[in-house]
Amino acid sequence: MDNLNNLMQGFADVMDPLNLLLALVGVVIGTAVGVLPGIGPAMTVALLLPVTYGMEPVQAFIMFAGIFYGGMYGGSTTSILLNTPGESSSVVTAIEGNKMAKAGRAAQALATAAIGSFVAGTIGTLLLVLITPFVVDFAVSLGAPDYFALMLLSFIAVTSVLGSSRIRGFISLLLGLTIGLVGIDTVSGQQRLTLGIPQLADGIDVVVVAVGIFAVGEALWVAAHLRRKPAEVVPVGRPWMGRQDWKRSWKPWLRGTAYGFPFGALPAGGAEIPTFLSYATEKRLTKHPEEFGKGAIEGVAGPEAANNASAAGTLVPMLAIGLPTNATAAVMLAAFQSYGIQPGPLLFEREASLVWVLIASLFIGNLLLLLLNLPLAPAWAKLLQIPRPYLYAGILFFATMGAYAVNAQPLDLFILLALGLVGFAMRRFGLPVLPLIVGVILGPRAELQGRRSLQLSGDELSGLLGGPVSYTVYAVIALVLVWPLAGRFVKRPLSREGVGA
Repeated sequence: MDNLNNLMQGFADVMDPLNLLLALVGVVIGTAVGVLPGIGPAMTVALLLPVTYGMEPVQAFIMFAGIFYGGMYGGSTTSILLNTPGESSSVVTAIEGNKMAKAGRAAQALATAAIGSFVAGTIGTLLLVLITPFVVDFAVSLGAPDYFALMLLSFIAVTSVLGSSRIRGFISLLLGLTIGLVGIDTVSGQQRLTLGIPQLADGIDVVVVAVGIFAVGEALWVAAHLRRKPAEVVPVGRPWMGRQDWKRSWKPWLRGTAYGFPFGALPAGGAEIPTFLSYATEKRLTKHPEEFGKGAIEGVAGPEAANNASAAGTLVPMLAIGLPTNATAAVMLAAFQSYGIQPGPLLFEREASLVWVLIASLFIGNLLLLLLNLPLAPAWAKLLQIPRPYLYAGILFFATMGAYAVNAQPLDLFILLALGLVGFAMRRFGLPVLPLIVGVILGPRAELQGRRSLQLSGDELSGLLGGPVSYTVYAVIALVLVWPLAGRFVKRPLSREGVGA
């Protein structure tokens, strides 16, 4: 009850006209910058840190909250319209969202993304208020074997449900894991796959990989086919979601929220794993399996809800134990420290008013995000009517800027081109691109947690088995791997009985 009273006081502080204006500015900037390929909310908050130095802490964090949610949604816009994610957590949205756009349903895809983001963000922020102490206790109780098992489940899930075959999925995953190995081994300190280039010692940034595989790869693929057939103007279609769209979206919104918030709250979580698992779940549960891979609205609604619920979840460990789980939370942690505030168990006692203003501004920013982007969905969709040569020239320009801005190294531009060629080849040979991104993002994390588990057990394989969480996850993995084989053996006897009859 005390938490709800504190939240009401936070709302009272946010409702000041100047504070509402700052929240709106944050949402607008976050959405606009999130749309640019390769530039996500973390970079936006980092760029705006100097601007807020003259502000009061309350005003600065109100603006940060708007940027946080605005950047999360902005990445989905280019994922849907241009098959070019603005950040790594939006890569799943590109799979079905871009197919919907090409089928003249861009407005519906953008609308379900906006509403799903609002539903998940609101529920996630409410859960942040109600169950923060319990989630933190659970997250702290998990060990390295549990995290390793969760990441292994993520690998199996994306390779099992994507692409025309599992073999192609595992090939793509292997490519991603190989790219993830580039850099310095965190345990031994040895350089791996750096080819003697000092700039590769820190590895290849996931933003460069995502932009290269998606944006540059897509641009090269379109350019290769422009001569074979004239560029078609993609129809915008109906401007709003129909009754059937609502019916097929509301359950994925809730399931995506259920995935996103707990994973975001885990100290080794983030938005990538729940969006991958949400997509896999929707593909398993859909009543329209023939539409997946061709533009299924469930494949947009679920992952986008998971993305925004995770964004709320990441604030749990950041505020309660001072542990950021993604880049944006890390920058916000730096912002706290710049004001002499240290997030941790005592934060809610020492800086209660600031914390509750931040949480209240998340609710306000989420509502402003919906009011701003839902009417703009048809306008965003009209971007597809720009002639392809001009459109993809602009994509390449912003993709290059985004990739270069990550580290300001010319080498990243050569890596971007090389990865673009890899993305083109993957499209040519039918390899799904998502397992590669999963491998790059989660490969180093899985290696760290796996090696940590083995070190704690004296290199015994039993060290990979932790507590009930890891046992449950391994059971799910076994079910995912064995179920298709079991289905074949069940069908064969039935088919033989049918022939004999």
